[in-house]
Amino acid sequence: MNILNFSLKPLVDPKFIFTSLATYEQNGVMKSWEIVKAHDSVAILLYHAGKDSFVLVKQFRPATYANGHNSGISLELCAGILDKNLTLLEIIKEEIEEECGYNVPLHVIEKIASFYTSVGFSGSKQTLYYAEINDSMKVGNGGGVDDEFIEIVYIDVSEAKRVIYDDDIIKTPGLMFAFCWWYENKKTIKPI
Repeated sequence: MNILNFSLKPLVDPKFIFTSLATYEQNGVMKSWEIVKAHDSVAILLYHAGKDSFVLVKQFRPATYANGHNSGISLELCAGILDKNLTLLEIIKEEIEEECGYNVPLHVIEKIASFYTSVGFSGSKQTLYYAEINDSMKVGNGGGVDDEFIEIVYIDVSEAKRVIYDDDIIKTPGLMFAFCWWYENKKTIKPI
């Protein structure tokens, strides 16, 4: 991927995040903190049983590029922000089809947990889900909508632990948590 003419400018009429200076009194001391108000989100760990692999996405993230990572390409769970008048399950189902090309029935999507991300400046809530998928659910190519450039990646379950600890791979804590959760709760022990 070629990235050209990269620059940073102050936001004017933002659509997805809003910067603010929070001022407050804590234990009698006046304080202030710069914060970013951002949308909450949903994410899902997809396990493809036939391939014994996780279905993930890769995409360019300008923030990681601006912070010095050579490529800015991140390895992520399929995810989306809560910017529609739909339930969390309906949003994650829609994201799975748009990003990965699978039509996953709502009843097979399992909630793992909710947690807060970037608590030092944003504090957005993310709800994490899990679903096991197979080729019969494949309905499209995925890759995102509009001008998104999302690459679908299959990571063999035997490689996931390496990914967790590879400092050269841009990844989110949610992805690492999801892998650890899967190893703890879903990995079947094969007989010797």
